[in-house]
Amino acid sequence: MRVLVTGADGFVGRHVVRRLLAGGHEVIGARRPVGELAGPLSDSTLSRARWVPLELRDFASVAEAAALDCDAVIHLAAVSSTAEAAQEPEEAWSVNAVGVVRLLRALAERRAAGRGDPIVLLVSSAEVYGAGERRSRRESDPLAPLTPYAASKAAAEVAGLEAWRRTGLRVVIARPFQHTGPGQTTRFVLPAFAERLRGARASGATTVATGNLTPVRDFLDVRDVAAAYQLLLERGVAGETYNVARGDGVPLAELFARLARIIGAEVQAVADPALARRTDIPHLVGDPARLRQTTGWAPVYSLDDMLRDIADAEAH
Repeated sequence: MRVLVTGADGFVGRHVVRRLLAGGHEVIGARRPVGELAGPLSDSTLSRARWVPLELRDFASVAEAAALDCDAVIHLAAVSSTAEAAQEPEEAWSVNAVGVVRLLRALAERRAAGRGDPIVLLVSSAEVYGAGERRSRRESDPLAPLTPYAASKAAAEVAGLEAWRRTGLRVVIARPFQHTGPGQTTRFVLPAFAERLRGARASGATTVATGNLTPVRDFLDVRDVAAAYQLLLERGVAGETYNVARGDGVPLAELFARLARIIGAEVQAVADPALARRTDIPHLVGDPARLRQTTGWAPVYSLDDMLRDIADAEAH
């Protein structure tokens, strides 16, 4: 299969490209045409992909990427930080929602012209569920986004399913819960914890500033998420939405404590209001039954595997 991966030079994109290449697929990696692709191309595996420019705010650029001969598309390119989206909501909507509409339009026009019928995996976010109930979320649950990021992702889902119904474009939606791993920036919670804990151990500090640690989250290793995306390309049903989740919720306080033990930092967490999110979802855990029944997917990496790898990555 020849797969176009948008946002291929991002944190998740790099893992997805590696996974697809290891599975024998051809990969076209699309990235924003800004600066040098130093990180990904220094990896001998990633250098086997073909790399092309993509600017989601420019229809001509989107149409050029969509015109490439491919059997499938994994759409990862996005404003992925909730904080960045809150600071620049117009940018989040332009990229995460309108950018998806541009991509769907270009792919549907190619299909209508008889120049291919790619399956399109749109990657959304579990944050579209909003606060909801304190139970595992199912794909049939109502969406109630609480942030510009989540709202723009929910809009992209609506656009994807509308395009599927109207044009026949084979759109599948992945709704991943939180995931992390080596290479994720400290804008995200667990790498940020690791950085602060390592700093505390080095300095002898006995406290570490954190945001709110009461929320319960369902974390996956990014490599398990990449595996789920590959399986959804191969076995996902058009018009369906799939949670990508472990199915187990863990309070952030416990994850902080487990990371502290792995790193060897004897510290207490101290809440810092400046680090707390204005709209924090108290409980966000997913039901992965549909994904497992459809694809046979199951996570390979345990929470401790994931945390150890984050700690090791931050150490180098």
